[in-house]
Amino acid sequence: MQLLGVIGGPEIIVILLIVLVLFGGKKIPELMKGLGKGVKEYKKAMNGVEEEINNITEDTPKEEPQAHVQ
Repeated sequence: MQLLGVIGGPEIIVILLIVLVLFGGKKIPELMKGLGKGVKEYKKAMNGVEEEINNITEDTPKEEPQAHVQ
């Protein structure tokens, strides 16, 4: 059941036309602006998480193997 694999060009056009009918031409720029802000915030948050992970891994001292003397 590969339903997501069949979305192509014509299907996307139909979806866009439905969105245009539902929201009208005046609301679409506002929706795209909000979507753009959301994507920007998401990327900003992901970069912040990556920086924190890098800082933690850099601050953690690496343990060197110790020779076991008997």
